[in-house]
Amino acid sequence: MEKDMEKVLRKAEVLIEALPYIQKFNRKIIVVKYGGSAMSNEELQKNVIKDVTLLKLVGFKPIIVHGGGKEISRWVSKVGKEAKFVNGLRVTDEETMEIAEMVLGKVNKSLVSMVEELGVKAVGISGKDGGLLTVEKKYSDGQDIGFVGEITKVDPKVLYDLLEKDFLPIVAPIGLDENFQTYNINADDAACAIAKAVHAEKLAFLTDIEGLYKDINDKSTFISRLTASEAEELINGGFIGGGMLPKLSNCTSAVKNGVNRVHILDGRIPHCLLLEIFTNHGVGTAMVTDEENEKC
Repeated sequence: MEKDMEKVLRKAEVLIEALPYIQKFNRKIIVVKYGGSAMSNEELQKNVIKDVTLLKLVGFKPIIVHGGGKEISRWVSKVGKEAKFVNGLRVTDEETMEIAEMVLGKVNKSLVSMVEELGVKAVGISGKDGGLLTVEKKYSDGQDIGFVGEITKVDPKVLYDLLEKDFLPIVAPIGLDENFQTYNINADDAACAIAKAVHAEKLAFLTDIEGLYKDINDKSTFISRLTASEAEELINGGFIGGGMLPKLSNCTSAVKNGVNRVHILDGRIPHCLLLEIFTNHGVGTAMVTDEENEKC
């Protein structure tokens, strides 16, 4: 009986700890970029959707931007093609573009269903809808990688309209160029561009690593908090490489363009989003503005 009471009291303490964060971020927009292993594991997928739905129900205005890379690769191999990447970007010929749009549409509506099942109204769109994402052809170190888009303009009106009507927008990273040609967009780039356009309070990247390390091979170099300037020093100093480099550049760009805080979280940890946002300690890496850091 005493142990049961301790459990109940611990739950109450967690709720009280969350209260100031709920008050602080009430009616604020948070963009969640969702992909990686958390997307391919059904249980983790449900946990992420529960987290985002809870954020919505306690007064946040979440927007999900999702990827689908592993699923796209699976379908590409099903038609007998081999997935090719240049500097982490998928080489996208016409047939691959068709597959990518089909798969991302399927993933999008699956996420909508999960949110709706939890009692929150969601609307799935792509960057093509309402002129949300305009792109131009992207080159990787001068190489032509096909129908891969670089975002040139974000028109967030469709997102504002959905948020105003109390819907949770779920965005697939597909865009149009000025000739209305369809392009695949890196989901991190899409999330970052959208977060800047809607002046999000927070941008959270769910990834396959615990957060940011100064030296990925030395677990003692974990960075739980840093400023945009410190991030630039790490990038320029050559400490950050591989797939983390473009992600960190996106984070820095977001913080320097009006997003108050960016989180890099391990999407494989159940409820990582809630732990990072509603507890004093958090579980990932948080990037803040230089000004906010001075206040602390």
